[in-house]
Amino acid sequence: MPITAPDYSRYFTDGTSFACGRDMTGTLSAVRVGELALSTGQVVACDPFVYLGSGDVEPFTVAVEPGRYAVDAAVATLVRPGAEPESRPHTRVAAVRLVIRDVEVAGWELALLPGQDPAELGEEEYFGYGVDAGTGCFYDASAENAFPGTQEEEGAVWAAMESVGHGPDVFMAQGEDGHNLAGFTSGWGDGSYPTWIGRAADGSVACFLTDFFVVPHESESETETGAGAGAETEVQAP
Repeated sequence: MPITAPDYSRYFTDGTSFACGRDMTGTLSAVRVGELALSTGQVVACDPFVYLGSGDVEPFTVAVEPGRYAVDAAVATLVRPGAEPESRPHTRVAAVRLVIRDVEVAGWELALLPGQDPAELGEEEYFGYGVDAGTGCFYDASAENAFPGTQEEEGAVWAAMESVGHGPDVFMAQGEDGHNLAGFTSGWGDGSYPTWIGRAADGSVACFLTDFFVVPHESESETETGAGAGAETEVQAP
């Protein structure tokens, strides 16, 4: 069967820890990226430095009411037990969610583009967007052309990314005509990553969430210490 979603609520619970490989442990914390304007309610997720403004990406088939919605990142701080503390913590963005309703998620489904059919997926496969510049983002479909210069390595998205200091690599970019974009580094870097739609018990959309596979999905590799290659690529999950 296709890949299934883990309990993502734990990703956004400060203090949740997990094993990362054989010699590292990670601790998760939730970081507010900003507030995203969705003027049409049609959500796009992609690598902005490759696809934004190219005309090669489409919004997901599930849309929401227009509005402004919070974007949160689950940031993992990674350490090697017994190693000397680093002057700058080793952090990775594990997942990012666009919060439509701040309610408990009752179930998850893959966010799809037109023409994608989950019935066609094989064992542990998924539909995900390709990352070739180590970055992902969310934006409204109407903002596709609101960030001129992105493909030429200039403009608002590049400036926002370059302004990130020593904290987690997340940022908001302000485009033309009131449009904006929520950007973030993609876990370990390039690859293909699934976006999920979380639904509330009444069936309404609670969030869109992109998983960057920093946290292993196997439950035996996770412990709790707190509370708790194209734009339309079908790939084998790590």
